[in-house]
Amino acid sequence: MKKTSICLLVFLCPVACQAQISLTSDKQLEKEIIRSGVIHSPLPLDFSRSAEAKGLQKKVLFSEPVSTSDKDWKASGYGTVSTTATLAGKELLSLSYPASTGKRATGSASDPDYATYGNAGMTLELNGANWEKYNRIAFNIEPVCDGARVVNINFMIENESPSKKEGYNRQQGSHLINLTNKQANLCYLDLGEYQRDKVVRISFNVSIKGKDRTSGDRFNYLFEKIELQRIDDPEIISGWMPGNNRIVYSTTGYMLNDNKTAIVNMEQGKHKNRFQLVDDKNQAVFNGEIKKVKTTTGEFCVADFSTFNRPGTYSLKTGDVTTPAFRIGENIWDNSLWRVMNFIFCQRCGYPVPGKHGTCHTDLCSEHDGKMISFAGGWHDAGDLSQQVLQTGDVTYALFEVYNKLKDTNELLAGRMLEEAGWGLEFMLRNRYGDGFRASSVGLLIWQDGIFGTQDDISSVRVHNSAFDNFLFSAYESYAAMSVKDQDPMLCEHLIRVAKEDFGFALKRHAEVGYGEFIHFYEHSYNTSESQYMATISWAASMLYKLTADPYYAEKAVEYIDYTLDCQRKEPLNDKDKTRGFFYRDKAKKVIVHYNHQSREQVYMQAITLLCETQPQHRDYNRWTGSIRLYGDYLKSLMQYTAPYGMIACGVYHVDEANDEVSFQHSHLFVDGSEKERYSAQLQKGVKLDNEHYLKRFPVSFGIFNGNSAVHLSMGKAAAICGKFLNDDRLLQIGREQLYWTVGKNPFGQSLIYGEGDNYPRMDTFSSGEMTGEMPVGIRTLDDGDFPYWPQTNNATYKEVWVTSAGKWLALVSEY
Repeated sequence: MKKTSICLLVFLCPVACQAQISLTSDKQLEKEIIRSGVIHSPLPLDFSRSAEAKGLQKKVLFSEPVSTSDKDWKASGYGTVSTTATLAGKELLSLSYPASTGKRATGSASDPDYATYGNAGMTLELNGANWEKYNRIAFNIEPVCDGARVVNINFMIENESPSKKEGYNRQQGSHLINLTNKQANLCYLDLGEYQRDKVVRISFNVSIKGKDRTSGDRFNYLFEKIELQRIDDPEIISGWMPGNNRIVYSTTGYMLNDNKTAIVNMEQGKHKNRFQLVDDKNQAVFNGEIKKVKTTTGEFCVADFSTFNRPGTYSLKTGDVTTPAFRIGENIWDNSLWRVMNFIFCQRCGYPVPGKHGTCHTDLCSEHDGKMISFAGGWHDAGDLSQQVLQTGDVTYALFEVYNKLKDTNELLAGRMLEEAGWGLEFMLRNRYGDGFRASSVGLLIWQDGIFGTQDDISSVRVHNSAFDNFLFSAYESYAAMSVKDQDPMLCEHLIRVAKEDFGFALKRHAEVGYGEFIHFYEHSYNTSESQYMATISWAASMLYKLTADPYYAEKAVEYIDYTLDCQRKEPLNDKDKTRGFFYRDKAKKVIVHYNHQSREQVYMQAITLLCETQPQHRDYNRWTGSIRLYGDYLKSLMQYTAPYGMIACGVYHVDEANDEVSFQHSHLFVDGSEKERYSAQLQKGVKLDNEHYLKRFPVSFGIFNGNSAVHLSMGKAAAICGKFLNDDRLLQIGREQLYWTVGKNPFGQSLIYGEGDNYPRMDTFSSGEMTGEMPVGIRTLDDGDFPYWPQTNNATYKEVWVTSAGKWLALVSEY
C-alpha cells in the first residue's frame, strides 16, 4: 500500500510533494501532473507544438471567400440552418440540432448496437466548381453547445469527376474537426490530396449520439468565415522523402549509447553537406557530415551523430534550419508514459472523467444463464465508445509490465501505472460468469442515460465461451497475480484461483471444439491463426507454471508449443538473404502469419522465451533457443527494406495466400471478391524475393481497417524480447527504432503521440475530444501501394485514436 499512499499524498499536498519528488525531466509537465492530482483529471493540451499550429503559420498566397449565407446552405437530417445574431452584433451562419431525438438509436442488422440517433447537417451545392488553384479550406467555427464537454463536426467534400486524376488520392472525403466549446476556433483542411476540378458540394455534419450528464437540449454551431486559400509550402502526405527543407528525427530524443540518425532534405547548396548538434545555449557540441545513402526506398541524406553520448537537451542544425529541442539521455521515454497513461485514463468507461464525460454506460449489459452484468468499466476502445474486454486485457497487461519495470526506480509513475492497471483488471474479472462464459464486446456510438428501464438500455453485449480468450485472460491474470502479491495478497489469491479456472475452462473447450470459434466479425481476435493460438496456450501455461510451480502447467506449455514450432519456416527462401524464420498460420505452411490492424505477433517470442526461462533444463531447450534465433534473424533481414528509417517492414507474403478463403476472410474484413486481384497488385508494389514470395513494407489491406502502429510496435516488442534473451543489441535496436519512428523519425516528421515531442497532429477522437497522449491506429499506405501515407484528413481508422496503440507503446517501452 506504500505506493498508493504516495499518490494520495501528492493529490492532497501537491506543493509539499513537489519539493520532495521529481516526477519528470520536463518541469512544465511536472506541474501539470501535480495539478491533475497525478492524473485523476486530464492533462491540458499543448496546441503550440502541434502540426496544426505550425500549419496556421504558413503563408497564404491568395484566398477567396465561400458563401456563409443561410440562403445558400441547405439543412439535412435533424439540422436547422439560419442566421444568428451574436452578442457582438454579427450575423452568422448557424447550424443547430436537438441533443436528443426521443427515438431509440438504430444500427445495421449485423451490428445493431453500433448506432446513432440520426444526423444533422448543412450542404452547399457548388455545381462542379474548379478549386484546383486552392490547396486549403479554412473555417472559423464557434460551437454554442450548452453543457457539452466534447464538441466536434465533420467537414465533407465531394468531387464529380468519373475517374481519379493523376496526382490526387481522393475524390471525396470526410474530416473530423475537434472544437473547443463556446469560443471561436480557426480550423483548416489542406486539400492537396483531393481531386477538386469539379467540386459538387461541401457539407458540415454531426452524428447525434445522445446526452452526457451535463449536456443541454440543443446544440448550435456558428460559422463566421469559410475561405479557400492557396498556401505556400504545403506538407507532404505520402512517400518516403521528407518535405523540402526538413530534418526528420526522433522529436522526443535518443537513448544514450544508441544509434542516432536523422534524415535531411534540403535545397541544393543550403547545407554544404554538414550539420551541427547544438546545445540549449546554441553552442555547437558536435559537427558531422551529411552522407548520401541509397536504399530500396530511394536516395537520402542522413545525419549520423551516434558517437555523441553526453546527456542533455539539443537541436540539429544545417543551413538555416534548426530543429526544436530534443533529449539525449536515459529514461527519455518516461514523459511519454505519463502522457500515454493520461490518454488511457481519459478513455475510462463507467467513470466520471473530468472535462470529458460523467459516469457512463451503466445501463449497458450482458446476459447469460439468467444473469446480467453491467458492461461499464475498462476503457473505451477507440474514437467511438465500443468496448472489447480482450483489448482491455491487452492494455492492462502492458500497464503491469511498465509497473514492474519502474517500481524500483520511479515509484510514483509505477504506482500510477499500477492503479490504472487495477481499473482494467477489475473489468476483466467482473465480466466473468464463472462457467467459462464471459461478456466480450459491443460496438457502441451513443451515450446512455444510466437509468434502467428506458429506451436506450442495451442488454445485447456479446457473450461467449472462447477457449482463446480464456487462455489469454489466464496469462494476464497470472501475471497480475505476480504483480500485486505485495500490495494486495487477497487479490493475488483470487487471481491465482481464476487464472487456474480460466485455463481449465479454455482447455475443456479446446478439447471439445479444438482451434476455431473466432465467430465475432468485429472482435480483434478474429484473425488469430492456429500457430498463434497454440503459442498462446503455451504462454498461458508457462505463466501459470511460473506462478504456481505446478509441473502440470510446465507439461502443457511444452505440449502446445510443439505445434507452433512446426509452423516456423526453417528452409531458406530462394532470395539473396535466404530468408527464413517467420511463422505460418498452420502446419500446412501455405499462408504466412500477417496482421494489418490489431496484432499479437509478440506472443510467439513471449511463449518461447518464457519456456526457456522456466524450463532451462528441458531436453527441448536448444530447439526453443534455435527458434528464437531464427525469428530474430528474420526480423533483422526486414530492416533493409525501410532504411534509412527504422520502421520494421511487415514481412513476407506468399503469392497464393488469397486462395485460402477462410484465412483470407478472417484477415481482411468486408471482402467482396475483388480482393484477390488487388492482393496480387499489392504484392507487386513490394519487393520480389523469389518466384513465390514478396516482401511488403506495409501490410496488405482492404477497406478501412488499416494503420500500422499496432503491427510494427508488436514486432518491435518481439525484437526486444529476442534481443534480451539472446543478448543481441541489434535486435534491441530494432525495438528502439519503432519508438523513434512513432515520435517523429518518419517521412512526415510527426510525433504520433499528442503532446509528446513535437509536430503532433490532431486525430479522429469524436467521443472523448482531443487528449494529451492519444495515439492513432497509425500511418498506412494508400490503395494498393507500399509507401507511407499520412494526410491531415481525420478519419477512421488510420487517424482514429486507439487504446491498443497506447498499450503496444507501453509494452515496448517497458523493455527499455
